[in-house]
Amino acid sequence: MRITQGMLAANSLRHISQSYERLETYHNQLATGNKITRPSDDPVVAMKGMYYRTSSTEIEQHQRNISEVHLWMENSEAGLDQVNSLLQRMRELVVQAKNDTNNPENRQAIAKEIEQLKQDLVQTANTQVAGRYIFNGTEIDRAPVSYDEDGGTPDSLGMNTNEFRIEVSKGITMQANIDSSTVFSQDLFDTVSNLHEQLEDGESSEQLDGLLQELDDHLSNLSAERSELGARANRLELIESRLATQEVIAKRVLSDNEDADIERVITDLTTQESVHRAALSVGAKIIQPTLMDFLR
Repeated sequence: MRITQGMLAANSLRHISQSYERLETYHNQLATGNKITRPSDDPVVAMKGMYYRTSSTEIEQHQRNISEVHLWMENSEAGLDQVNSLLQRMRELVVQAKNDTNNPENRQAIAKEIEQLKQDLVQTANTQVAGRYIFNGTEIDRAPVSYDEDGGTPDSLGMNTNEFRIEVSKGITMQANIDSSTVFSQDLFDTVSNLHEQLEDGESSEQLDGLLQELDDHLSNLSAERSELGARANRLELIESRLATQEVIAKRVLSDNEDADIERVITDLTTQESVHRAALSVGAKIIQPTLMDFLR
């Protein structure tokens, strides 16, 4: 096959152009720290990167969901602790009121404190976190307990008892709220209202015994609900720990797939620069002088 000057020049320019492309690739890898800058550079790496990035995004979303569940559980625990303190104080007052040495004025004073505790109990039941009622099931935009501060028994009959569930891992949801009907039941508010009324009316200590037993039953229900909430909180911590491990693995795999080996890129770039300079030098010698060069 006859090799012409034009063929030599064309091939030389083509190889030099390819050398520039390789230089550009190494420069891009060094500047961005990534193996590829567009999917066409390596479709396999690009496809795997999409899958790994989706997995990492899911983990991050589940971690945000876990933070939301923690918010609900911690505020629920704080509310239950407040209810426990209120009921314990009511129990102390009832035991104090049963003492027959109390005069009517003493019982009236105890009744007034019971009324204040009842109002605080209602406020705890209507606890809001970020504008949402955490003790009303899935109806988070409505207060679970209604009450007229001028007197009367609080009403929790319209309380929603559905589970408020949040996805904390792929295919796994957890209940973020508590069963409010066991803590803020209508029976509890009836018991507290009856206590207030009987203390105001000056009833005998024997008639307070039944209400004292009812308070103990409500305290037992409260303790059971706190135990159940604690068990769910422990499970949530295990899931959170597992997600943290998965996050580390996902980021490592994503880095292995997309991140460039900087040391290797620098070495390849230095080598390619030497090859490029050599190609330019050889190309200048291969291309024959023109007629104008001879005329000089």
